[in-house]
Amino acid sequence: MLKDLLKQNRSYRGYDESVPVTRGQLLEMVDCARYAPSSVNRQPFQYYLASDPETAAKIQPLTRWARALPELDLPFPGTRPVAWIVICQNMDWGETVARYQKDVGIVAQTMLLAAAEMGLGGCMIGNFDPPAVKETLGLAENLTPVLLVAVGKPKETIVLTEAKPGDPLNYTRDENNVHYVPKRRLEDIVL
Repeated sequence: MLKDLLKQNRSYRGYDESVPVTRGQLLEMVDCARYAPSSVNRQPFQYYLASDPETAAKIQPLTRWARALPELDLPFPGTRPVAWIVICQNMDWGETVARYQKDVGIVAQTMLLAAAEMGLGGCMIGNFDPPAVKETLGLAENLTPVLLVAVGKPKETIVLTEAKPGDPLNYTRDENNVHYVPKRRLEDIVL
């Protein structure tokens, strides 16, 4: 079952805007994340939850998606995420952002696995403007946005493919907007 959730948990860049994501669903995702391991158990993160359309619309323009597909302006209009979780490091709880970068990935992946279990999907967005997010959301001075997690009901097809040694690893899209994600083979990554 875990492997099925892992395969279902992709970086979605298109969502069904007619399907809302509730604050309760976002709270459940964060509740799962709080059980994740943390370096020296500092648990330095706090989470801004945006499930209302107005706030989601304010966050979207502060992000840049799919760097490997610069010719596309993703997500396409009408397929933007309906909710966001802004992972913030509370600088009173953790002295430097770099110290807890591994922890950021752990909590984000945990939240996205919870989303997949709910039939939702998401995308971790590291390419954003932290000062603009902080100002737009009115975050306290001691909070530093470190990662954004877009959330919604996926509205795109993603296909995992196997990459042989030497194959390109960049994700691609075909003329039907199907998103292909090459993954290295197991035999090529185990030493």
